[in-house]
Amino acid sequence: MTAGLLASIPSPSSPVLEIGPISLRMYGLMIALGVLVALEMARRRFAARGLDPDDMSAIALWGVPAGLVGARLYHVATDWRRFQGEWLDVFKIWEGGLGIPGGMLLGIVVAIHVARRRGVDVALGLDCAVPSLPLAQAIGRLGNWFNQELFGEPTDLPWGLEIDADRRAQGFERHDTFHPTFLYESLWNLALVGVLLWIDRRGFLKRGRLVWAYVLGYGLGRLWIESLRIDPASELAGLRVNIWVSGVLIAAGIVGIAWGGLARDDPVPDAEERA
Repeated sequence: MTAGLLASIPSPSSPVLEIGPISLRMYGLMIALGVLVALEMARRRFAARGLDPDDMSAIALWGVPAGLVGARLYHVATDWRRFQGEWLDVFKIWEGGLGIPGGMLLGIVVAIHVARRRGVDVALGLDCAVPSLPLAQAIGRLGNWFNQELFGEPTDLPWGLEIDADRRAQGFERHDTFHPTFLYESLWNLALVGVLLWIDRRGFLKRGRLVWAYVLGYGLGRLWIESLRIDPASELAGLRVNIWVSGVLIAAGIVGIAWGGLARDDPVPDAEERA
């Protein structure tokens, strides 16, 4: 054993919450909770900047499903071997398997399209909505805890995560506690929310460029977290595909920020400050 039971984080006994005759998958419930909390934050930021919060709701109505589809497609594309011979499992999203890079790409693209169709200032709308994205991810990642997935190497640290024997990765059966990488990513995303809000408030970036700070920040965190994970994953040149993707996100974030410039030339005050 790598840690005592009093010096570790227990895993939930079941991924399902039973309420009478109703069974709720905690993975999906946490994703839904994350979306709702993030939407409320984005609506408030829309209102504070003089935009219509109902436009944000309409954008989310299309952007969120697109993000979920993109996330699932990314996961299936990068881990297709696990679905060979069992292709119907592609639709079992309640068992986990959402790739955030794919959701990030398709969700943002669809959201921008909807915003343009509704006549929303896309640059301003992006700056309002972007900090809510890592907030949704931070809450949604907690669903992995209930599924006993997304854990890393064995550890004897006090916050080591207890994993049932039948859920441990091959070759690590004798270990009891592992790095809770899902929790690391959740905390990283919460910190990223604060950093994005600070950058936006200080006006370091031009309008519409805050999204690149998000891409850079998420890529950095994902690169660190992927280096700790031990679950089976597709590899390219000996490295997990998600490590390569994290590198692409980091590069894209740097290029996007450099392309837009580091100083906002048209700061936009909150609606209360303009009154």
